[in-house]
Amino acid sequence: MNASAAHTPKTKVTALPGDGIGPEVMAATIRILDAAGAPIEWEYAEAGGKAFERGVVTGVPRETLDSIARNKLALKSPLETPIGYGGKSANVTLRKYFELYANIRPVRELPGIQTPFSGRGIDMVIVRENVEDVYAGIEHMQTTTVAQCLKLMTAPGCERIIRAAYALAEAEGRKGVTVAHKANIMKLTEGMMKRMGEKVAPEFPSVKPGNIIIDNCAHQLVIKPEAFDVIVTSNMNGDIISDLAAGLVGGLGIAPSSNLGDNAAMFEAVHGSAPDIAGKGLANPTALLSAAIMLLRHIGAFDVAAKVEQALFVTLAEGRNLTGDLAPRGHGVGTDAFTDQVIANLGRISHMPSRDYKKLELKTWPKLTAHLEPNTRELVGIDVFIETGLSSEELGKQLEELSQYSMFTLTGIANRGVTVYPATGGETFLVDHFSCRFMFKTPIPLTGNTSEGQPEISYLVQRIGAKFPWMHIEKLQRFDGKDAFERPQGEG
Repeated sequence: MNASAAHTPKTKVTALPGDGIGPEVMAATIRILDAAGAPIEWEYAEAGGKAFERGVVTGVPRETLDSIARNKLALKSPLETPIGYGGKSANVTLRKYFELYANIRPVRELPGIQTPFSGRGIDMVIVRENVEDVYAGIEHMQTTTVAQCLKLMTAPGCERIIRAAYALAEAEGRKGVTVAHKANIMKLTEGMMKRMGEKVAPEFPSVKPGNIIIDNCAHQLVIKPEAFDVIVTSNMNGDIISDLAAGLVGGLGIAPSSNLGDNAAMFEAVHGSAPDIAGKGLANPTALLSAAIMLLRHIGAFDVAAKVEQALFVTLAEGRNLTGDLAPRGHGVGTDAFTDQVIANLGRISHMPSRDYKKLELKTWPKLTAHLEPNTRELVGIDVFIETGLSSEELGKQLEELSQYSMFTLTGIANRGVTVYPATGGETFLVDHFSCRFMFKTPIPLTGNTSEGQPEISYLVQRIGAKFPWMHIEKLQRFDGKDAFERPQGEG
């Protein structure tokens, strides 16, 4: 280490060695970073399997949360949730506790790693919303045969991930951002992501905007992956296509990621803990080392990041002393020999250049409950979800009788999103879970009085509840003259 590096102020980072091969790849990564003169002071903390086994139900001890909150930075190896311990995964706990809303997954063809897509020039980033969507984990058994998972997407959640994608494009000198969505089917949730992309794009005139339906995005990733630059998408879509994209350039074993929020950032290897080779000195540290390179850029240590990245590229390109998963015909070396080779290559330059990165600046969001009040709000009806083994025709007749003297009209009954009453002539397999739509005969303007419409709703639900078990009720509203609900398939 030279004298100037010795006097560089160091950034304290929480290191989570994790489980399985985690401690081995962490040790290798830190050894390489130290040899490169990375301005980092490490603070070790525990998370994952051992924490679960000693009774920490989240897998993340309080002292670990405090360490990350204090340092605002973490480098994480793979974590396990052992069978018979805990509930939520430690990974999910960390992302949600620190509201690490932006998952950044770079996907780049690496030298020396041959895949069916080698030579295509793949170099993209998947930006995945990380805390909303169905991954909010809000699920209920509606009946013994019907499970429900709520897909929650918010306007602030969509806006901040799209802004993160555009900010990343600017920081990395990328030319385009593509919003991947399923707005053709989920017009309110996935449609919100598409609409927000269209709203935000004009603020970034140097970046070309685009949008694509997610299934076509998956198709195009295989047909012409080199056409993509930055893809931004919702949580589950991003989970799927980021793994797909990693497979194009060599798989999860070499894939890094970062998880960014307003007050903390966590960098990690994407792969699992590989318990079958744990402790044998065979693990490949490339993914965690690549995540550490992202960490270096995050703290502004661009020169050291490029130095480490180029040493890794040289090592991969020359093909000497590669771990078994990368070596041809399985003639690989152990973790230590691979690490030694990367360290020996520090200062060398590969034929593959590093990008000219700038610091990624994300907008800081205010600490308040996000709320946007419409100019007008009307209560136009309710959906009542009922459990019954009756036919749709018999259920419809009984509900019409029950609502006869109410302020509502039964306009239709749906089963798994398909209208089954009044009959449409189609064939629908019925389950014991019916969504029954009742519309007010006269919509009720909502002026802020929380009791508006409540007596009418209570009257109808009491009459229904006397005859049928119901699971929940959804109010149907109209904001600024526009329906704030979707209609089931086949509704007239």
